[in-house]
Amino acid sequence: MDQAAPAEAYSPYRVFSAERWAQFRADMPLTLTEDEVRRLRSLNDPVDLEEVRRVYLSLSRLLSAHVEASQLLFEQRKVFFNSDNAVKTPFIIGIAGSVAVGKSTTARVLKELLARWTSSPKVDLVTTDGFLLPNAILRRDNLMERKGFPDSYDVGAILRFLSAIKAGVRNVRAPLYSHMTYDVLPGAFVTIDQPDILIFEGINVLQTRDLPSDGKVVPFVSDFFDFSIYIDADEALIHRWYVDRFMRLRETAFRNPDSFFHRYSQLSADAAHAIAEGLWKNINLKNLKENILPTRPRADLILRKGEDHLVEEVALRKL
Repeated sequence: MDQAAPAEAYSPYRVFSAERWAQFRADMPLTLTEDEVRRLRSLNDPVDLEEVRRVYLSLSRLLSAHVEASQLLFEQRKVFFNSDNAVKTPFIIGIAGSVAVGKSTTARVLKELLARWTSSPKVDLVTTDGFLLPNAILRRDNLMERKGFPDSYDVGAILRFLSAIKAGVRNVRAPLYSHMTYDVLPGAFVTIDQPDILIFEGINVLQTRDLPSDGKVVPFVSDFFDFSIYIDADEALIHRWYVDRFMRLRETAFRNPDSFFHRYSQLSADAAHAIAEGLWKNINLKNLKENILPTRPRADLILRKGEDHLVEEVALRKL
């Protein structure tokens, strides 16, 4: 069944099982190896070569069609405006979803697949982590416990970055973030130089704001996207994945004395588990319900994951 249930007859999405979705890959080649997939996936994410074949090849084919259509429209606009000097702008893909749901793995796998198209496009990946306000500012403004909420980001910097990318500006800098120190890296940047495709990944990239009563332009981050993806799963599953990942990190990255979370590696398993549950309930669950989940209907495509962290259902917005 590739159509929404009767109760969802008025949904703007067509809904496919992962098995049905896999059939749409057609002749899209599988260019990744198992070792490469293992390198690309995040901790506790079991995505493997079969999952790439089952879900991501069809997605790569779909995105290829969208990119080609965008390029054709660009050429048609050049004719319309009688302009030969127009700079082709990157095709921007936004990826949103909760913490621990697998956004980073999806973004990295897609980046590798898209870069290996026969046209060999230049594909860059930027995450919103670098646009978080530095911890010093978050502490000053009593926002450390709201880290990851919309008000903890430098939204102006995000909009300036995406605006420059869309304007075809060369050598646009995006700030870098360290998950080891849990802070923005002072003076550290990645330079994005006119890619063909930019993947922009973060929990709140589909976020909206209140509109002004005077009708003035209020840009949203998603206004710069040509295609958007939301990674979805039941709340209970995301909760479990978050806690499991925290406990795994306690045995790995947190043991590094330079880690911001090193203190948690010194706790007993029960005490660390209680910390993880508190962080989920008081910060991440609250952010999910208030800010992240409400943006799901704004996505062009929704990848819904099941118990095993693998995609079970794909919802694609109708044209």
